[in-house]
Amino acid sequence: MNRFVLAGITLLLGALPAQSVSADSGLTRLTHRQDVFGLEAVGRLDLERGSCSGALIAPDLVLTAAHCLFDKRRKRPFDMSKAVFRAGYRDGRALFESRALRGVARQGFAPFAPVSRARIIQDVALVQLERPVNTARIAPYAIDTAPARGEGVSLVSYAKDRNDAPSWQKSCRVLERDTEVLKLSCDTNFGSSGAPVFGGEGRRRRIVSIVSAGTHGGGTHVAFGMVLPQAIAELKAALRSGRGVIEANRSAVVHSGPDQNGKASTGAKFLRP
Repeated sequence: MNRFVLAGITLLLGALPAQSVSADSGLTRLTHRQDVFGLEAVGRLDLERGSCSGALIAPDLVLTAAHCLFDKRRKRPFDMSKAVFRAGYRDGRALFESRALRGVARQGFAPFAPVSRARIIQDVALVQLERPVNTARIAPYAIDTAPARGEGVSLVSYAKDRNDAPSWQKSCRVLERDTEVLKLSCDTNFGSSGAPVFGGEGRRRRIVSIVSAGTHGGGTHVAFGMVLPQAIAELKAALRSGRGVIEANRSAVVHSGPDQNGKASTGAKFLRP
């Protein structure tokens, strides 16, 4: 049995049952309107500096990675008034776009701390938009529980060298999973942070995780995500109460716990394998 360790993340990887193993697919660029059918709610979140991936889970709520909201260089939250979400963005055009109104990271997230299992668990955020999407045109996604080890998932993301259109990996796998963290075989890079990991098929896809961190090199890809349902419930409650919310037009954030010490990035933390 091989042991995989990444900055405090320790997961045991044994041989998967033969019937559960399927080959990972490559990336498909979604260039044309028909290519994004059922994937319209995935978009690029452009920030004060850099960009991340994200997806609508309500008419005015974008799910993304918490570290996307923080400026590592300046050790502060990004100015949310300069954040814009562009759903279905392809080659300079979006199916829908809106400026951000405010954002919130999961309580306890440490934006300037090293990547660790604990940080990945908390690396979830919601961005509330100034205006809601027309759900008759773009349907937000539902959240589901994470699949079991060995099961297939898919990933849609924007990333380094492919930031002008979404790329869809139709098939990758859950390599390992415990109660709160998933290790995936999905192909990610800088900018993939916050990208939705989908379970299910067709238009019934549901988001089961988002990309927090990853490694790539030598033809091997590993990404890490978290179990979502409880995190989403906490974030919605925080938006309602205003606790920890980063408002547009100001760079201050109301902190209520140890999340003042978290790590920032405009993309996933990618480590050499």
